Order: sequence, then C-alpha cells, then structure tokens
Amino acid sequence: MGKPTGFLEFGRELPKKKDPSERVKNYNEFVEVFPEEKLKTQASRCMNCGVPFCHSGCPLGNIIPEFNDAVYQGNWEEAAEILLSTNNFPEFTGRICPAPCESSCVLGINKPPVAIEEIEKNIAEIAFSRGYIKANPPKKRTGKKVAVIGAGPAGLAAAAQLNKAGHLVTVFERADSVGGLLRYGIPDFKLEKSIVFRRAKLMEEEGIVFKTNANVGENVKVKEILNDFDAVVLSGGSTTPRDLNIPGRNLKGIHFAMEFLSQQNKRVSNIERTVDHTGRPYKNGDLLATGKNVVVIGGGDTGSDCVGTSNRHGAKSITQLEVMPKPPEGRTEQMPWPNYPMILRTSTSHEEGCSRNWSITTKEFLGDEQGNLKGIKVADMGWVTEEGSKLPKFQELPGTERIIPCELALLAIGFLHPQKEGMLTEMGVEFDDRGNVKCKENYQTTTNAKVFAAGDMRRGQSLVVWAISEGREAARNVDIYLMGSSQLEARDTGVLDTTVV
Repeated sequence: MGKPTGFLEFGRELPKKKDPSERVKNYNEFVEVFPEEKLKTQASRCMNCGVPFCHSGCPLGNIIPEFNDAVYQGNWEEAAEILLSTNNFPEFTGRICPAPCESSCVLGINKPPVAIEEIEKNIAEIAFSRGYIKANPPKKRTGKKVAVIGAGPAGLAAAAQLNKAGHLVTVFERADSVGGLLRYGIPDFKLEKSIVFRRAKLMEEEGIVFKTNANVGENVKVKEILNDFDAVVLSGGSTTPRDLNIPGRNLKGIHFAMEFLSQQNKRVSNIERTVDHTGRPYKNGDLLATGKNVVVIGGGDTGSDCVGTSNRHGAKSITQLEVMPKPPEGRTEQMPWPNYPMILRTSTSHEEGCSRNWSITTKEFLGDEQGNLKGIKVADMGWVTEEGSKLPKFQELPGTERIIPCELALLAIGFLHPQKEGMLTEMGVEFDDRGNVKCKENYQTTTNAKVFAAGDMRRGQSLVVWAISEGREAARNVDIYLMGSSQLEARDTGVLDTTVV
C-alpha cells in the first residue's frame, strides 16, 4: 500500500471533458489527458482493503489494489502486467464499462470511490505508448485448431486466450471489420475505432487469423467448420432486437437503434453503407437526424448513444422515453452496498442536450398521408391501487395521453436473443427459455461436445466486460477439452454477478 492516508488526504478527481458545444461538432473522443501525477494521486486513494470488494464487483476479477499501488509507485510496466493478467482489453473497458468495481469500492460506502476505470484506461494507454504491450506469440503450438465465430469482445477474448495456450485460432466475422459492437455499435466519440484496430493488429501479429465477410451458415459452410476444426466457440452476440409492435409501426421513420448507430460508424470511417453490422442489407437508405424531431425509445446506454449521435447530426429536438420510473439519485435500502445500484445516471450524451422522460408508455405511431412518421402518442404511467386490491399496479394513468412531434423514432429497447436461423439452426444447438444458446456449466453446448458458446449468445444481452469474462472462461474450458488441463487463468469463483443490462 503506497500511501496509507491517501484516501483521507485526496478527493476523487477525473479528467476534464471538452465543452459539449464543441465536442458535438465531431465524432472524436473528448476526454482530456489526465497527467500522470494526478493518476498517482487518485491511485493513492485505494485503501488496500483486507477484503477488496472491488474484486467481486468486477466480472473479470481485476486485481485492483495491486495495480493501484503500482501506479502510485510509478511502476507502469508492473501495473500493466497485473491488469493484463485478468483483462485482455483494458483499453476498451477503461472507456465504456459502467465500472461495477467502483460501486463495490469500500471507500465508496461514505465517500466517492476510487477512480478505478480512469486508472485502468491510462494503464493501458501508457503501456501501449511505452511498448509494454506488444505482440507475444506463443513459443509452442499444440497443433489443435479452433474456430471462433464472432469477433465481438467475447470472441476476441476467447481467441486471445486460446492463442496464448498455443492453439491455432481462426476468427470468422460476418461484418467487414472485427470488433462486433465495439466496431459498429458504440459511437466513435466513446471509443475511437483506432483503438479497436490497434488491438486487432496486435492479435494478428500474435498468430490469430481473422476472416471477415465470413458469414458461417451462408458463405461459409457449417459442415466445413465442424469438420476442419477441433473445437468451435460461438460468440456471435445477441442480435435479434426487441420490437415495439403498436399501431403505426410500419410508418417510414421508425428504426432500430443499431441500424442508426452502425450507419454512423461506417460514415465516420468512410465505408460504403450497404450492409449493417450483421451483414444484412440496409433497407431504409441513409438514416440522419438532421433537422428532425427525434424520439429515442429506451433509457439505457444504447439510447444514450442515439442521443449523442443525433446531437452531432444536428437534430431539431431530442426526446428520450423510458417506460420505467425515474431511478433514485443515490442508493436506497433496496440497493445495499456492494451491489451495483440502479440509480440515476447522466451520460455525456445527455449533457449535450436531451429531454429525458420516465414512466412513459408509447401507444401509437402517427403518420401523414404519404406514410411518413409525424408524431407519437404517449401516456404517463404510475402506481395505482385499484379498489379491492391491496397491491398497486404500474399502469397507464387516465387523461395523460398526448402527442409528441417526431419524424425519426429510434428503438433502443434491447435485444431478445441471437439470430437462430442459419448457423445455429444448422448446427442443431439447443436454446434455453430466453432463446440463448443452451450450454453446460463449462460453456459446452448440450448437443455437441466440440462446440462451446460465450458472451451474449450464451448469457443474453449484457456488458462488454461480461463478454470478455465469458470469452476467457470459455477459452479455458475449450483448452481443458482439447488438452485435458489448462494453464490459462481462471476467474475467481467468488465473483458476484453484478449484471447491468
């Protein structure tokens, strides 16, 4: 422990961000560089607790007090070594993770928690800049061949770990570039794509083969995958969006959030916008919020990304609707520490301008004679105790109907399960009650011993940090299946599942 009194002497501090009025003019990251001395000061706030609950709060089990101490001592190479032992991609999680570790920080019980996420990001970036992170191909190869299908965070993590174990890894990705939602979902202003490309290049230098525009079940035969590889990891994500089947759904101007977001990512990269991140054709032409009244339906991170993108397009107005009640601003008795609290969070996109609304039900899309969306009929929701009932029900409040002007509606209400038709059906995998690939405890599918699954395809829609964790665990189990044992790191079995959806 570098400074026993650090948590008493220093408060939480984060780097400054560019002014919202300036940052909406482009799609670049806008968090300013945090000086090393300030990072050391923030790391000194870590109390090196006897029981570090941040470990259990992190789905990866990051060894947080130890890398904080290394940062405080100025030993960035050691800090990187500690962090990379549990997290393959800290440059991703340090930017886009909601930091459940910070919610579990002991200091956070009565003071602002340690700035773990910011420290993590800077460990990665300093390590890259100083050459501590470089290609490290395995010294020996096992001769075993593994196919990883899907190059999102789960697939990338599985590939990295399996390659580390010495297996010959080929990653099949149906999009034209690797990264999954890191590439074609999360906007550049949160994660510049050069960060993703840098990591993919490093993995190629380590011996991993990436095959893009490779849609298994379509232009790549399932039978060939099963015949040519000793093991297969399914990591294609949860790509079937939840729809809103209300009157007027067929009007022009209503789109799923991912179509809108993936188009903008391609636009920033000057890539032709013919197919989306799943390889399906764009059917609705260019989607732009410019000069339009935009309504984002869904109050989560994807909805927030739609808000930030619409601001950069120059939308006339942006309204975000959430059917659930407004969360409290702080923990309640129902959200005890160290669990991840479902509290009100304001994203940087909200700071840039947006009308946020809670307890709103969307009843009908309204259009003009040409079939174009012109408005949305909504109503307030609330808790009502009906006569003769003891328990209140969350239902529509009479007399609250109204119409919101809208020419572009973006559905950001989550995903149901992976795409079943095609590869999964042809492989004959089983599905669980939620429609995800059914697996045993060791990530092995119930129908074929050589086929494993990881990430959102197995656990359902979740966080990038959970996808990385899933990929690592699946890789370890594949290694055991192929070799009888594994030297790959295992996740601490004491980890709490603090899933954030």
